Amino acid sequence: MYFDSHAHLDDAHFDGDRAAILDDLKNHGVTMVMNVGCDLPSSERSVHLAEQYPFLYAAVGSHPDDADHVDGALLARYRALCASPRVRAIGEIGLDYHYEDVPRAQQRAAFEKQLALAEELDLPVIVHEREAHGDAMDILRAHPRATGVFHCFSGSPEMALWLVERGWYIGFTGVVTFKNARRAVEAVQALPLDRILIETDCPYMAPEPYRGRRNDSRYVPLVAAKIAALRGLTPEEAGALTAANARRLFRIPDGEEASACVTP
Repeated sequence: MYFDSHAHLDDAHFDGDRAAILDDLKNHGVTMVMNVGCDLPSSERSVHLAEQYPFLYAAVGSHPDDADHVDGALLARYRALCASPRVRAIGEIGLDYHYEDVPRAQQRAAFEKQLALAEELDLPVIVHEREAHGDAMDILRAHPRATGVFHCFSGSPEMALWLVERGWYIGFTGVVTFKNARRAVEAVQALPLDRILIETDCPYMAPEPYRGRRNDSRYVPLVAAKIAALRGLTPEEAGALTAANARRLFRIPDGEEASACVTP
């Protein structure tokens, strides 16, 4: 059993075969997926998709690249979307200083506003953080009630442990399978097993041996297999462990997906 804790299956890359991929997930042992928004349109698509498939859940929010659109009206739309029982997180939100498509000050302001929304609604957050470690930590210190997952983790083992001590989870993508993935490997080895999540971030970050191709949730067992090898587990044990972690973070009780309303 595998839980892909971060996917973008609403993305246009899947417009030609989305239904076939979703129908095939069970054949790869993937029983649950968290589909994550990056802006208002993708957040709305994520909720709509989760309302059609009982094994999908949704997160809503604005990625740092959309931070310049985060205002009171947009936050009100996200608040309304969170009325759906399929929404279990605010995300993906955070900071990205690699390209700086949006000025850093606007990114920080949007991050704080969405953290406050998550605190208001008592929802976990899904954080995108790239080359902004110091500012991200400072903002989290100002929001001690916020918890969630740092997805596609790119920080040091020390940073990962700092987050875990404060109740956070750490997500790993196909990057952990890359030959040059030293920091991700070290973080996996340092963390307590009950704080690790696996994810695809599809259609991006395909694991080896599919690096460079379109990724999808059927590849999440390859991420689990790498983490299993690093921690002396079987892939099945790693899958079950990380699935339990994701259920705990997103507050999904056993059996809930089986009784979810399906409206194809």
